[in-house]
Amino acid sequence: MGEISIKINIADRVYPLKINMEEEEIVRRAAKLINDRIKELQDKYAVKDKQDLLSMCVLHYASASIQAEKKASNEDTDLAEKVYQLDSLLNEFFTAK
Repeated sequence: MGEISIKINIADRVYPLKINMEEEEIVRRAAKLINDRIKELQDKYAVKDKQDLLSMCVLHYASASIQAEKKASNEDTDLAEKVYQLDSLLNEFFTAK
């Protein structure tokens, strides 16, 4: 599919973007998540400066991303260990006969 031009509003600023059509839903959803998080932070901490709110929002999502990567890495390690154990059992089974 081709590129489209859209406008995204984040923290009361409009950003014109050119994106692939397939990405539009993701980009709009991401902008909504950011704006929702900014509103939560603004209500919770009574912070008015948009730059501070954006920084806090970025920190939140970067931390969540790192946690997700760490969890995926641990799951990959666990899966690799299980595959190794299964391979060992199958090797023992087939070499014993």
